[in-house]
Amino acid sequence: MRIGLDIDNVISDFDKKILEEFYKEDKNKRDKGIINPDGRWIKHQFDWTNDEIEEFFNKNMERFAQEFDLRFQAKKYMDKLLNDGHKLYLISNRCEPHYSRPYEITTNWLSDKGIKYTKLILSETTNKSKECLENNIDVMFDDVVKNCEQLIEANVKTYLMGTEYNKKFSNHLEIVNDWEELYMKVKNLEKKKVILDTDMYNEIDDQFALTYLIKSLDVFDLEAITIAPFLKSGYAKTTNIEDGINKSYDTTLKLLGLLNKDEYKEKVYKGSLRFLNDEPEDSEAVNKIIEIASNNEKTTIIAIGAITNIANAILKEPSIINKIKVVWLGGNSFLTEDNSEFNFRQDIKAVQTVFNSNVQLVVIPCRNVASNLSVTIYELEHYLSEDNEINNYLKEIFINCKKAFMHEKSDEIGSSKVLWDLSAVAYEINADWFKSKLISCPTILDNGLYEKTSNKHKVVFVNDLFRNKIMQDFYIKMGFKI
Repeated sequence: MRIGLDIDNVISDFDKKILEEFYKEDKNKRDKGIINPDGRWIKHQFDWTNDEIEEFFNKNMERFAQEFDLRFQAKKYMDKLLNDGHKLYLISNRCEPHYSRPYEITTNWLSDKGIKYTKLILSETTNKSKECLENNIDVMFDDVVKNCEQLIEANVKTYLMGTEYNKKFSNHLEIVNDWEELYMKVKNLEKKKVILDTDMYNEIDDQFALTYLIKSLDVFDLEAITIAPFLKSGYAKTTNIEDGINKSYDTTLKLLGLLNKDEYKEKVYKGSLRFLNDEPEDSEAVNKIIEIASNNEKTTIIAIGAITNIANAILKEPSIINKIKVVWLGGNSFLTEDNSEFNFRQDIKAVQTVFNSNVQLVVIPCRNVASNLSVTIYELEHYLSEDNEINNYLKEIFINCKKAFMHEKSDEIGSSKVLWDLSAVAYEINADWFKSKLISCPTILDNGLYEKTSNKHKVVFVNDLFRNKIMQDFYIKMGFKI
């Protein structure tokens, strides 16, 4: 998991030091001590003016930051989390005017205390939503009630780190009181609860994506596979949406058998039989999405087809919006003139519904982003060389798919095939393999074009991916020996 940690009052014992220093300085002022024990912050409990408080922090904050003690057991459990395979992102609003050298002072203090971590991020504002969304943070721990409220509003799973001073203002928030509780919360959240929403029969890359997901069950708790609708594509031979749903369902069961995962066959659910209309459509898939999302704290839906099922679920039960995260492979990058892309153009109304819903959304464009995941049969034959059913099957469907699009013998020369859908699974395995940007959610026009905005809710758009990192991970999990 990717865990976000505030520094002050989460890692450092901030309040202890600040209280000591306020007492010392107060003796040089009016020596009244604490006159307002119900003040929300230590600084408001003393008989000081706002100007006196600001001058005190501006003059002394950098010294304090070098002298903070660690919060009890912080290092012990941070080390345990790293040893368990988690990534720790330290996200702090240390900035001017209280700090002139925030990065240097913070890294030196962390080094002096022997604190290991994955990445230090110094945010420009107290609202850390941007940093959490851009770094695909799974859970954030902060000591400031307002910060937690902003993160929750952005659909980031967040806990308040309890202190003597914030508990009375935090009845509406989930709290951890110490590092042992924090560690246990993470243990309970360790595996990402996911739903794969897929048009499995439409193209071969869905089968590669499900294989990749099954080979990554150390990361994922796969709760369901929901079958998305599609109409006849250039590869799949189907007569209508229902035929496509049925063939996708059968293909999914076949693949699970080849993967020796028969226990997941009962978790496959057929989806919508039409694209989005004025009223939400009931289906096994829609109802299962609602059920799973309602029962979990957070569910990630990895969507690699038309997002009809997700749109129907949101329309039928809007309360799930704050409980799901959607990672969708669809549309094209802003560099492309249009979104004439299969997953997008089939159900523009569903795209509009999901984009307008304020759901936590990550968009992986096809052209110019996922299109980098191109492989050849020679590459597959080399890296999937272990002689087993699933490797042989994936190579076979790859060859058959390539032949379906070849009209001349010369078409084979230098040809490759994009495994688009691997990208969405890979993003949830390791977002460091991607470059992304948090932007104001674009408006989806009826003709399928994006209209850029500046004041809507934020969504993550992926701009690039590290193709080799993704393919290396896939091949190693498929049994390739280095």
